[in-house]
Amino acid sequence: MKLLIIAFCIIAASCDIVLLKADQINLIKESFNQIKDNKVDILYAVFKDNQEIKDKFPQFAGKDLESIKESREFKNHAAKIIGFASDIVALGDNESAEESVATTKFLINDLAVTHKKRGITKTQFNAFRASIFLYFQNNVSWSDNVSEAWTRAFDAAYFILFSALDGHPL
Repeated sequence: MKLLIIAFCIIAASCDIVLLKADQINLIKESFNQIKDNKVDILYAVFKDNQEIKDKFPQFAGKDLESIKESREFKNHAAKIIGFASDIVALGDNESAEESVATTKFLINDLAVTHKKRGITKTQFNAFRASIFLYFQNNVSWSDNVSEAWTRAFDAAYFILFSALDGHPL
């Protein structure tokens, strides 16, 4: 996890984004561990807050959220989203900060490419982010310090994401 945050910090440093402190790294790790097993609940919260995001997925478009929540497709997609986050977090076990940065950039750039093809906009990514933050606030030990740590980490990741959406992958 530390190398993931170091990767965000290195990326952030080149983007004039404020760096994370050691205590912020720990807050991110602790709060992620509190919700990482709530895959279905997280996706449900995002879709409940953002019908337009749900409707971007052909397998969910036009369907009642309550009726699809327990479906295999819904559970699989929820696992995919949290799996992506877990992959990023797993980079923290990598002993090479340089390799972690490169892998983090690759994963986020790839996320942008695949979602741009489906017409996902920056506005929708920001709505996703807002829903995730709301979910965190309601389901983890939340404080101003936790909020600041996640804000800084997401700012760095979204800088890469939005650069790639604009056709300028980092």
